[in-house]
Amino acid sequence: MDNNMSRMTRQNQAPMPNHKQPPMPNHKQPRKPKKRHKKWRWIVSIIVVLMIVGGIVASMVLSNIKKSVDTMHRSANITKARDVNQVLKDGKPFSILILGTDTGALARDRTGLTDSMMLITVNPQAKTTTMVSIPRDIMVSIIGREDTFPQKLNAAFPIAGVGATMSTLQNYLNVPIDFYALVNMGGLEKVIDQVGGVKVTSPLTFTYQPENDKKAVYKFYKNQEKYEYAADGKNFKTYTTMDGYAALSFSRMRYDDPEGDYGRQKRQRLVLKALLKKSASAKTLLNAKFMKSISKNAETDLTYNNMTKIALSYMAATKNQKSDHLQGVGDMYNGVSYQMVKASEKQRVTNLLRKSLNLGSKTTGTQFGSSVPALSYGVAEYNLNVIGETLDAQ
Repeated sequence: MDNNMSRMTRQNQAPMPNHKQPPMPNHKQPRKPKKRHKKWRWIVSIIVVLMIVGGIVASMVLSNIKKSVDTMHRSANITKARDVNQVLKDGKPFSILILGTDTGALARDRTGLTDSMMLITVNPQAKTTTMVSIPRDIMVSIIGREDTFPQKLNAAFPIAGVGATMSTLQNYLNVPIDFYALVNMGGLEKVIDQVGGVKVTSPLTFTYQPENDKKAVYKFYKNQEKYEYAADGKNFKTYTTMDGYAALSFSRMRYDDPEGDYGRQKRQRLVLKALLKKSASAKTLLNAKFMKSISKNAETDLTYNNMTKIALSYMAATKNQKSDHLQGVGDMYNGVSYQMVKASEKQRVTNLLRKSLNLGSKTTGTQFGSSVPALSYGVAEYNLNVIGETLDAQ
């Protein structure tokens, strides 16, 4: 019996050969690794798909931007004073001449005067953008077309092209001009609308009726952003943000400004400064819709790579803006109104611009931007007498 009991006890203690052992108490079942791997594979797959789709969309957007830039790209056909691509590559300050025309659709066959001129420098180290308005009526001798002397600076574009305009002004001030942008001021209306309008504080009180609208009337008020507008000229409504049409009306008025054309230049700078604040970001500049709007109303010798570099590396400089203008003296010759600028004033602006470009001091440029033909020495002397100067050796 003892042997039988002992045999039975051993049988009870031995593991059952055909059954799994029960799980240990108070322990969770281990998770099967296959399910976790499947879950992560789904997540990774989704991320990869999103990256691919995002890459395709991004490439399409960039492709559209490049098309817009290529559409408005046009060489100035001149040898620049310095290697402009290297300037941007090194992150150095650069300059750009803004030329505004009011000829309706942008004229690519060089018709129409450049009624607005502004030389802008962008300094990423000082984080400053400097805008200097240039009088359109400055008497000049156009490079390559000296035989037409005397001419107004704004006539250089239709006579000899944008390159001659750049070179003449560059010689006039002895400041390198790296790029240009020709802008249809009428088209600027669409660009301002594209960024949602601009806010501008008016430097004077005035009423303006757009030339192409016999009923509409604007009222702007000194030291205020608010303005009033009545489409019928009677029922005015108050606004604080200018749309494109209002901004152009604000900047175009000339004859009721006590400062004349200089007052108009000041208001143009105010609009441009406000536009820069709204549009100067990589997000905006690398926006396909925004660039498409600009491309229809501008031409420039900035390339797509130039613009990308500027959008990514120079935009902080547009937050701090300085504005100035080249002050001339009125001069009437042969029934035509010109502006003559004293050497001291030219030197002041030359110093300002060269400093903003981190360049050393130099004497301002030639009296008329190029040489004066021998047969026109008397004409040059006559007009220089207005500002108390004589003709330099040619």
